[in-house]
Formats: sequence, structure tokens, C-alpha cells
Amino acid sequence: MDVFIDALNSLGQGFLNLTWQSGIMISIGCLLLYLGIGRKIEPLLLIPIGFGVVLGNLPLANLAAQDEGGVINLLYNTGILTEIFPVLLFVGLGAMIDFGPLLANPIVLIFGAAGQFGIFITLLLALGLGFAKQEAVSIAVIGACDGPTAIYVASKFARDLLPAVSIAAYSYMALVPIIQPPIMRAMTTKKERAILMPPGEKHVSQRVKILFPIIAGILTILIAPMGAPLMGMLMLGNLLKESGVVSRLVDVSENTIANTVTLLLGLCIGASMLGGNFLKWDTILVFLLGFIAIFMDTVTGMLLGKLIKVISKGKINPLLGAAGTSAFPMSARVVQKEGQKANPRSFLLWHAIGANAGGQIGSVMAASVMLAVMSGLGIGPLGG
Repeated sequence: MDVFIDALNSLGQGFLNLTWQSGIMISIGCLLLYLGIGRKIEPLLLIPIGFGVVLGNLPLANLAAQDEGGVINLLYNTGILTEIFPVLLFVGLGAMIDFGPLLANPIVLIFGAAGQFGIFITLLLALGLGFAKQEAVSIAVIGACDGPTAIYVASKFARDLLPAVSIAAYSYMALVPIIQPPIMRAMTTKKERAILMPPGEKHVSQRVKILFPIIAGILTILIAPMGAPLMGMLMLGNLLKESGVVSRLVDVSENTIANTVTLLLGLCIGASMLGGNFLKWDTILVFLLGFIAIFMDTVTGMLLGKLIKVISKGKINPLLGAAGTSAFPMSARVVQKEGQKANPRSFLLWHAIGANAGGQIGSVMAASVMLAVMSGLGIGPLGG
């Protein structure tokens, strides 16, 4: 009878242990769920993250990423702290990317380089605000607009900031269709946005498509070896696709692996956002600096787009500059949408996809450069 009474008394203990911080975080999780389900804003990302936030902040449930022995803690330690999830996700991403538009029009690669400029500006701002070098690098990589890359860097150098950096990177990546259009419209005239470009669809031989991931993988890793795990897996996924002889592996990579890892990654990141250590000034600064990074990425890309428009004597639509971020393929879709608003006959998607693919390479290269700088300063990864 005593055991039975004790069991009854334990019911409802979660309500008694619910703090105001947990209540706020559960509300934030529900907001993310609303954005994913109700507004259909990147549901593949926001639904797992949002529900992870809810689960992680339920007291006594042992479902937070930091709860030793819990099932999500095991996934977090195994998949995120070991960097397995980001690396596997890049295999799937490589299998989805078509580098054909980039190979047919290599000039758009410079948009991918310009789309990483905000990273380095944010690094200086973070250092100026007093963040340690490791933390400043991890925050700056949010500007890559690439969740897996941000997780990869933060898990090496700033695990305390990993939840904030991860959720900021994924949130801003999901909100690209909201963040970028006002900047694009503010920096261009309707006449510029209406510039027609040829539909593209230039033929690129299968041999070139097969050679590209091999050659690009070798060269980029030789130049910046610190990013080898990400770049190597990205090019492996693309080689599987372009080889044309391993359709089953391609299907597994771009569907099973990518979807499974996205689910588990989102769940773990959400469950690491605990009210007690998330609702603080440093976290707010991480989100502000992350926004500045993505804002500056778009601004510098647009400035380069306007410059290329002048150099090409009006043949290049400056909107392509906004596709230089690695938010693939969201930025390319935004460019297409804004171009068609200004001119219904405009079809920029093919060119924007090329710039967007260049941005994916650029984000990994930018992260690799920053890791190399850290190594040159004698600052190794955590536990190293």
C-alpha cells in the first residue's frame, strides 16, 4: 500500500518542478511548431527542433540533450559531439546538388565567395564584444547559413554555445525567404530586378560532371584540409549521383540518410535548448550576431551583383548576388520569386542554382579557413 501511495504522490510532479524559464522555452518550441506546420516554413527543420525544445524542457522527463543516460542525450553525444550527423548530412546534400549550372556558368562562383563575407565581419564583432576566439569563430560561422557546418565548428570549439549557434543557424536558414527579399528590394530598382537573362540549361557533359567532384574535392581539401570531412562527404554524395551507376546509394543518401539525420539532428538541437542556460544575454548576442552575419552576406552579395551588372553592361541580374549564401536551395528560390515579381517573363532559377551551389562550397571553404587560422594560433579543438 505504501508503494502504491508513493506512486500516486509522484504523479503530477512535473507541474511542481516546472520553472518560468522552462515555460518560456516550451512556448518558443510551440511557436516553432506553428511556423513549421501552420505557416509551412521549412517544416523538415522546424518541426523536429520545435518538438525537441518542448520535450527537453519538460521537467523530470529525462529528455534533455544534457540529461545523462537519456535517449536524446545518447543521440546527442553519439551524433553531434562526434560530428557524425553533420558529416552524414553532407553526403545527402551532395547527392541532391546539381553542379551543372555552376559548371556551365563558372562566373557565378564568385557570388558564392561574396556570400560568405558576413562571416568575417561577424568574427570581428564577436571578438570586439568580448567573446573568446573559439566562441567568436563558432558564432561567425552562423553567417554561412549552413546548419551542419555551424554544428561542426561549434562542436569542436564552443560546445557551451552549440545549442544557440545551431538553432540560430537553422532558424535563419529556414527564414531566408523572409529575411532576404526586403534587402533585395531595398538595394535594387525594379528595372534592375526585371533584367532578363537567357534561360540557360547549357549542356554539361556527364564526364565533366563526374570529374568535378573528384577534382574539386582534391583541390579544396589540399587548400583547406581542416574542412576535409565536410567537403569530402559533399563531393562523395555528388559523385554518387553523377556516376549514374549506384542509383540505390543515391536514393539512400538523399532520402533515407538525409531525412533520418535531419530528424535526429533537429530533435537533439531542440532538446539542448534548456531555459536555464538558454535565456541569457550571451544567447541573445549569438542570435543578433548571427542575423548580422546573414544580413551582411546578402548585402555584399547584392553589391557584387550590381557591380557585375555594370561590368556586363546590364546582362547580369543583380539579384543573383543574394543566391551566394549556402542556404540551398532556399536562396535560389527567393531570387527566382523576386525576379518574376518584377518581370513575369524572368527565369533566374537556373543561374541562381549555380550561385547557390557555389555558396555551398564557399561556406565549407570559409569554415575551413577559420579553422586553419585557429590552428595557426595554436588553438585546438575541445579535448584536443
